[in-house]
Amino acid sequence: MQAIILAAGMGKRLKELTQDNTKCMVKVNGVTLIDRMLHQLEQQHLSRIVIVVGYKGQKLIDYISTLDIQTPIVYVSNPIYDKTNNIYSFFLAREYLCKEDTLLLESDLIFEDSVLEELVNDPRETLALVDKYESWMDGTCLKITSDDRIEKFISGKNFNFKDTSELYKTVNIYKFSKHFSENLYAPFLNAYSTALGNNEYYEQVLRVIMILDEPEIRVKRLDTLRDTVKTLRWYEIDDIQDLDIAESMFAPDDYDKLAKIQSRYGGYWRYPKLLDFCYLINPYFPPQKLIDEITANAKNLLTQYPSGMRVNSLLAAKNFVVHEENILVGNGAAELIKSLMEKLSGKVGFIRPTFEEYPNRYDKADSIYFTPQNENFFYNVDDLINFFGDKNITSLVVVNPDNPSGNFIPKSELIRLIDWATQKNIQLIINESFVDFADENETLIEPKILDTNKNLCVVKSLSKSHGIGGLRLGVMASGNQELIAALKKEAVIWNINSFAEFYMQIFEKYKRAYIDSLQKLRAERKRFSNELEKISGVRVVPSSANFIMVELDAKVSAKELCKNLLIGYNILLKDLSPKVSGKNYLRLAVRLTEDNDKLLESLKKELST
Repeated sequence: MQAIILAAGMGKRLKELTQDNTKCMVKVNGVTLIDRMLHQLEQQHLSRIVIVVGYKGQKLIDYISTLDIQTPIVYVSNPIYDKTNNIYSFFLAREYLCKEDTLLLESDLIFEDSVLEELVNDPRETLALVDKYESWMDGTCLKITSDDRIEKFISGKNFNFKDTSELYKTVNIYKFSKHFSENLYAPFLNAYSTALGNNEYYEQVLRVIMILDEPEIRVKRLDTLRDTVKTLRWYEIDDIQDLDIAESMFAPDDYDKLAKIQSRYGGYWRYPKLLDFCYLINPYFPPQKLIDEITANAKNLLTQYPSGMRVNSLLAAKNFVVHEENILVGNGAAELIKSLMEKLSGKVGFIRPTFEEYPNRYDKADSIYFTPQNENFFYNVDDLINFFGDKNITSLVVVNPDNPSGNFIPKSELIRLIDWATQKNIQLIINESFVDFADENETLIEPKILDTNKNLCVVKSLSKSHGIGGLRLGVMASGNQELIAALKKEAVIWNINSFAEFYMQIFEKYKRAYIDSLQKLRAERKRFSNELEKISGVRVVPSSANFIMVELDAKVSAKELCKNLLIGYNILLKDLSPKVSGKNYLRLAVRLTEDNDKLLESLKKELST
């Protein structure tokens, strides 16, 4: 068996990275794509490797000569690489194609060794490697039959996003038998190039071959193998964002990989089948009908400007039944937190561990921290009054339920804290982003409370409780209309997008579904918590939010467990070690039952070893 690598392209989308290098000389974690690929092919004991070069061809040849590859390498030059597509590069290598069985690869790929091994070891002689379509994929897609035949090639111009659930993407790695190349592919390649020219792609020839009664080629599906083979990652690198993703996916050190993925702070749909237990959203909302309504209006929402601040404040006021002058809408709660914290002065009280966006936005020298001295980080209003009563603070921040502990203070008790803060002339900031998940889920955003307590600010992230993290939507309410007006004046007039505005416009129609979603979440939280308590080495901290804090025993560190679950199970957890110094805690989002069960099984396996 031999290999043919198509490496003539210019890689224009990688911009300055390919100004003086061919695309396959771009580095991922310090190793070029071609270096990695050649050493992977070397393990297959091939008779030769044929590389079609073009752009910066001699520089690529000189570089490869330094890599100590023992397999004979043959170079084929495509002198008109800038005027042709890869069908011509393949056409130039047709002499070698028919000599023996062939592995065909494009040079802009990065993949794990097992991807190639699965293809090579499959007894079927002619295969196209494919994977289930994901949103990050680009290029030729396929519809395939249950017996692994290619039913249809889908080009970019014929791609329909409504069909994605049944589509597969070619990985751009193939195995051609000598018989297939001699009798089918090479003759059709010659005919196609002669008839239609060289500005096409080699998949076009396969498209023609598929109309035959017996085209010989089948597909090998990577997605069906992942239950038994964990290391089947691959990625195609076309631009710098692909390169950035690949740096994390293929980090040589597992802890480094974990750190790189965590540092992205979202966008995890780019990682195939990653189960994210870090980000805290409502998995039972929004319902499909709401999603369909937004989808039906997507063109208008995408192409037209949103309303300004006044109109969106009016929408929020309608949904929360308060006065427009008492509420402000933000691009997520984080935008509002930043603006509010910049308004504070003097000593500010914080409770730890907590949502760090608040203390991170304030001068540490003027911050006073209260840390409950018990294993569950439990505290109540009396604890706060007793600790901060003599601290001369001007503001106090309370997250309720707190994050990450899930500690909850009932509304009746919070009213007592509000009265105390008023007497002490302390501005009280209560973040109730998770209050809807509590059994006693009573909001403080109501006219009577706001109007009679001008020292109170209530912040709420709808992104979390409504399951709309991608919309980035939050509100802040206060009886201090001067403060709200000042924050509105400082915010940009279009601080939320049309999709977020439209969501506020239609939400009321789905309020019953929202209430149902909260009931489902609470039931699943209880079940999930009970199942976690059965796992040896896990202690559960009671929670009133859509997440559960757990303490691990000394057998395994939280950091090590996070690494093991990411590498072995494609599950991302929140390590609380940076927040709870010297302690061994995790925070686990409550997801759908199916997902939670996958985590439970993974934890059982890892903690029983």
